Amino acid sequence: MITRLTTIKIEMSVIRPFMATDMFKFNNINLDIWTETYGVSFYLSYLSRWPDLCCVQEAHSGRMMGYILGKAEGTSNEWHGHITAVTVAPEYRRLSLARSLVNRLELVSDEHYKGFFVDLYVRCNNALAISMYEGFGYSVYRRVREYYGMLGVGNGGKDEDDAFGESSSVPPLCGNDSTSKDMRKPLSRDSMRRSVRSNGREVMVNASSVS
Repeated sequence: MITRLTTIKIEMSVIRPFMATDMFKFNNINLDIWTETYGVSFYLSYLSRWPDLCCVQEAHSGRMMGYILGKAEGTSNEWHGHITAVTVAPEYRRLSLARSLVNRLELVSDEHYKGFFVDLYVRCNNALAISMYEGFGYSVYRRVREYYGMLGVGNGGKDEDDAFGESSSVPPLCGNDSTSKDMRKPLSRDSMRRSVRSNGREVMVNASSVS
């Protein structure tokens, strides 16, 4: 019975473009402690510049189930799609919604923007999120020290976690210093898989060197 109900929920939802008016109805998603809420101008800049990389998964009732915000950036062989945020409301988790949203962003990044890879940043202490992204085919390209330091938390006004690479509703993975993991997944244009490093967890860079 549970499986049947879950299937119905998925079938009766749609992925559609993120609209400015969605900012008035995403509280059920953004009140989650791991989901970052930005200023209005931040969302509007994404919707105006990369509307095809910003999507919402919506239930048949019109309730928002989750969303993804992304952009295209970089130059030369660093041209890529970037996942700025992907988050799913607590009541709709474990339905593979995050995977479907990420898959769509990857498809657009590959076919429309012709990027070499898609990347994201995640806190080093967010083992759950890192495991999820690894299941999606992402791997750690490098660690970025004090990527989240501008949040102003932790000792000395520094964030306590480093980042591997995005803002996610699935909690952040590293030590106690303020590092993030930059995780990447190669797209079809990266035939040589230069966006993959076997020793990525050992490569450390400063946040100032990350665009």
